[in-house]
Amino acid sequence: MTNKINKRLKEIDIILPKINNPIANYLPYILVGNLAFVSGQLPLKNKKILHVGKVGLNVDIKDAIYLARICTINILSVLKLACDGDLDKINRIVKISGFIACTDKFSEHSRVLNGASDLLIEIFGESGRHSRTAIGCNSLPLNSPIELEAIVELKT
Repeated sequence: MTNKINKRLKEIDIILPKINNPIANYLPYILVGNLAFVSGQLPLKNKKILHVGKVGLNVDIKDAIYLARICTINILSVLKLACDGDLDKINRIVKISGFIACTDKFSEHSRVLNGASDLLIEIFGESGRHSRTAIGCNSLPLNSPIELEAIVELKT
């Protein structure tokens, strides 16, 4: 076990938290073949959403970008569990989908998701480059301004 990814996380000062328990009747991830499907993750830190509300109303773009980063860290925590503690089992990030609770006039969804995309590339390099979808919506669970889900290919 090389622990390349754990070393990289340490270099950029990221400590993965214990995963948050699902808030409803679903699993945090499902493995299908060599794909891991990670359920939507909220910007929870110490079991609290860091900012609540809508982007463009009471959550500014800078905070939303940061919240996308926190969602990504939570996705990595789930993946660590799915990979039996070894994030080096990740072959590549395939896709992330981001849901942004925002005002009708907000149109910088892609910029918000760069908080997640930039972090994944910083950690995984070329293997972190992925496809993605950014969707604006009226509301999200617990009045969260952002929720991210991921599909990840694991090494066979």
